[in-house]
Amino acid sequence: MFVQGDMAVYPAHGVGLIEAIEKKSIGGVDQCFYVMRILNTDMTIMIPTATSENVGLRSIISQDEVTQVLQILQERDVELTTQTWNRRYREYMDKIKTGSAFEVAEVLRDLYLLRGDKDLSYGERKMLDTAMSLLVKEISLAQKVEEAAVVAKIEQIFC
Repeated sequence: MFVQGDMAVYPAHGVGLIEAIEKKSIGGVDQCFYVMRILNTDMTIMIPTATSENVGLRSIISQDEVTQVLQILQERDVELTTQTWNRRYREYMDKIKTGSAFEVAEVLRDLYLLRGDKDLSYGERKMLDTAMSLLVKEISLAQKVEEAAVVAKIEQIFC
């Protein structure tokens, strides 16, 4: 699915570079792995090529998908849940773990809107930062623009 040098998105970690495809013998069984360096954290992970789709490894979103993400961020007719912060946190974390740019956009939008009504918990503030970071990196690569321009566009949506 991917070749060395491709950019891909790994759920909850973000965009990474496929630096190599290596064959390793584990328990006497040969397996191929993508060796991927996550751009935001410089962490290196190995993902079995055979199960890469199952764990959610995917290509960077297209221009059309960027438009959809921005539309999600602009939605205002959303019902914010009145759950406790820790229940909301778990729900949002589950969305981030899907790796879907659309789900991450929903989390970012909801937390921005919630922030307008009340103070976010520490965990929610960190999650807002995580969602922002994940989206900014992917959108900037998809549109081939500076991350600062994407941040400005997203902040403008919420002003």
